[in-house]
Amino acid sequence: MSNANPLLIVEDDLALQKQIKWSLDRFESVTAHDRESALLALRRHQPAVVTMDLGLPPDPDSVSEGFKLLEQMLDVDPNVKVIVLTGQNDQAHALRAVAMGAYDFLAKPFDPEVLGLTIERAFRLAELQAENRRLQALHHPDAMAGLVTRDPEMLRIARTIERVAGADATVLLLGESGTGKEVLAQGLHAASKRGGRFVAINCAAIPENLLESELFGYEKGAFTGAAKTTPGKIETAHNGTLMLDEIGDLPHSLQAKLLRFLQERTIERLGGRQEIPVDVRVVCATHQDLKSLIREGRFREDLYYRLAEIVIEIPPLRARVGDAVLLAHALLRRFAQEQRRGALAFGEDAIRAIELHPWPGNVRELLNAVKRASIMAEGERITAEDLGLPPPPTASGETAEQGDLDLRTVREAAERHAVVAALARANGNIVRASEILGISRPTLYDLMKRLAIK
Repeated sequence: MSNANPLLIVEDDLALQKQIKWSLDRFESVTAHDRESALLALRRHQPAVVTMDLGLPPDPDSVSEGFKLLEQMLDVDPNVKVIVLTGQNDQAHALRAVAMGAYDFLAKPFDPEVLGLTIERAFRLAELQAENRRLQALHHPDAMAGLVTRDPEMLRIARTIERVAGADATVLLLGESGTGKEVLAQGLHAASKRGGRFVAINCAAIPENLLESELFGYEKGAFTGAAKTTPGKIETAHNGTLMLDEIGDLPHSLQAKLLRFLQERTIERLGGRQEIPVDVRVVCATHQDLKSLIREGRFREDLYYRLAEIVIEIPPLRARVGDAVLLAHALLRRFAQEQRRGALAFGEDAIRAIELHPWPGNVRELLNAVKRASIMAEGERITAEDLGLPPPPTASGETAEQGDLDLRTVREAAERHAVVAALARANGNIVRASEILGISRPTLYDLMKRLAIK
């Protein structure tokens, strides 16, 4: 029986380990004899099912090492099915293992047929659960749909957006102008189950004397020129999502009214006396430091805590490794298609210039630069000059495309950073550091020697 994910057998008695593997020869299996080698095999082979003895080195007569391994395996992969093999008189330990998240337990000496059937059921359950997760992913809109990134922090943010999408908590997006706050807010709405509209309003773009009527609406005759009753943005977003962009610029006079709406979930139009219930998810965004505005008396502290139920900080484009070039290629494809210039591509100097530019205006600045270049470029190759960027410096004897991407140098720098960080996190403990890195202890010693890390 062949499985995409193998069976992992954790047993410190090598003779028994060999016997178990032989009796389960219909499964593709890998073996481990202690906690360190088991964690290494788990990360390397990603087994769907694990059989393990609780008594492991360095103290096989104790179950502490086995329980520690069980906890760590479930931390690495919460979906792994662990079958615990215990002694005849260890039922309490077996029940504790199941309570911790183990799939099942069998007492030694075990019947190979019973163990085989238990493993088959575990594999079948793992397959069904994996298929269920796949189908759920298909039916839930992806908050990443409008987001082009490979940056780990941005991917983590997107996953956070997807996790909170189903709740009604108010989300506060913090980040510099042009970092993609509205794209994430739209992704949050798309991933939610709300059937209403996504409505966005920029609190800084509308004069103070008009902003209240834009938000809350007005009744006919409420003021000069109010020829008919008009619902506001909040009411328009009923059953949907309301994005209040640049919330830091909301006038102090409106902050109390917004706070009352967030508490009561009802509004009154200008000139009206009727309370109108509104069911809306509120997402706020700003590039300002709201806590500084609170200290200055320009923003209500009680409103901040009502808005900041979930706070997401978006990194600037310059902090997202590789994203500037990735976005530039995606934008160029879009603009080239719009202008029917399908052969457009970036030259190497343009790519290096994009990598080196700090992009203070973030994605919005990059979009404008690529759009301008797609219109103004004379040939099919876009240069740094077309983008309005200075040409990148080229070291003697080095081609522009090589730049600082010598693979050996980059790899060594990454390895050094990871090893130093892991050693720091483990407070110098080699065993713990190797577990963090997902490598064996000898491999870590070799790395430290090669990288001259003491």
